[in-house]
Amino acid sequence: QVYFAQAISSEAAGAHPSFAAMQRSPMAVILASTLLALVHSVAARSEVTPVQKVLQLMEGMLAKGKQEKHDEQVQFAGFKQFCDDT
Repeated sequence: QVYFAQAISSEAAGAHPSFAAMQRSPMAVILASTLLALVHSVAARSEVTPVQKVLQLMEGMLAKGKQEKHDEQVQFAGFKQFCDDT
């Protein structure tokens, strides 16, 4: 019964003990903010610029166009052969 009363009084008194300890430590808050800023800056550097993205899209379109042209040439060659044979 005593333990239950202590648990209720500690819950009523405030937040979780580890959260309360973190609130008392401004160094932990500063460390967490610094780590968050560092992660954000690393992520920002790895992003592709808009110009690079456009170039990637254009290169993809070029490769797709070349593949489609090749496929059409193969298909046309088959049709031409059929027409020549008949």
